[in-house]
Amino acid sequence: MALDHRNIDDDLFDRLHKTFSDTQILELGMMIGQFIGVGRLLAVMDLEPKTCEI
Repeated sequence: MALDHRNIDDDLFDRLHKTFSDTQILELGMMIGQFIGVGRLLAVMDLEPKTCEI
């Protein structure tokens, strides 16, 4: 979703449905969207860490 959201197709949802319900897929998508949004906000505000301690 972060890099190529226009190419998400029915095949992905068919694979997701093997493990997750519609409700779970929606919740997963909402969480992914929130994480992507927060990451982009941190980048725009220049609040990302400059180094990784790991």
